[in-house]
Amino acid sequence: MVRLLEKRQRTGSVLTIFAIASFSVHILILFLLLLQGLNIRQLSLRKPPNFVQLIDGKPVANIDDLAREPEAIRRFISKTMISMFSWSGTLPAQTIEEVANPKSDLGVLISTPQGSGQKISTSTWVASFALSEDFRKGFLSTVAEMTPPEVFSENPNQAMTSQLVIKRVYPPKQIAPGKWQVGMVADLIQKNRVGGARLITPFNKDFLVRATDYFANPQAESSTDLQKAIYSIRADRLENYEIRNLCLLDNYNSLSQDTSKECGTGQTSDSFIR
Repeated sequence: MVRLLEKRQRTGSVLTIFAIASFSVHILILFLLLLQGLNIRQLSLRKPPNFVQLIDGKPVANIDDLAREPEAIRRFISKTMISMFSWSGTLPAQTIEEVANPKSDLGVLISTPQGSGQKISTSTWVASFALSEDFRKGFLSTVAEMTPPEVFSENPNQAMTSQLVIKRVYPPKQIAPGKWQVGMVADLIQKNRVGGARLITPFNKDFLVRATDYFANPQAESSTDLQKAIYSIRADRLENYEIRNLCLLDNYNSLSQDTSKECGTGQTSDSFIR
């Protein structure tokens, strides 16, 4: 009888130890799962690593989120403005067949302050995503007002083209952490396709640029050509948030540091084409 009781006690002790050990293991697993969940959440909220485009176009990781190479900033301004103000009436070729027979650009309808809708070129609309959101809407309205309807004309005798010819882009001047001022000297040339009559308008501007975050396209494989173009614009991690008139002194040889001599002091994008 005594031996039977001892066996029962030993069996009970083993079961108790086993139950406690199992419970402890479950508590440890639960703790590890909670810790893993917190780590995953932190990763999802973390900004992607900042890549800066160098002069040769190769992206490299940069520890400073606000640092940008001067030449990358100048290239950003140049390619954005050329895309913004080069109107051919056709869409960029996506295939070999479209090189010989380009598609007509139907344009994008934009509301103007007068309440009427006017068209801008598709390349202008895509390039406008390089502007800050609060600046973009007013800028597009101004560009719509200056875009001749003849750009979208199917009549070759009336059709017009526009091209921005850049003469010089000044080295970026840092005005704050992650913000730069860049001067550009250029001409906006509008030309009739038939006859070749040209209208040349000086386009000498100061661009205020700042560093921004960028998130890659989550569905790059299924994206349209238009979506890919927009994402490529934002991939430079820069945006233009203001355009001012630029005074040209000393025959383009230097960018004046005296703000009192700037053309149109106090004027912003509302008069950027004048």
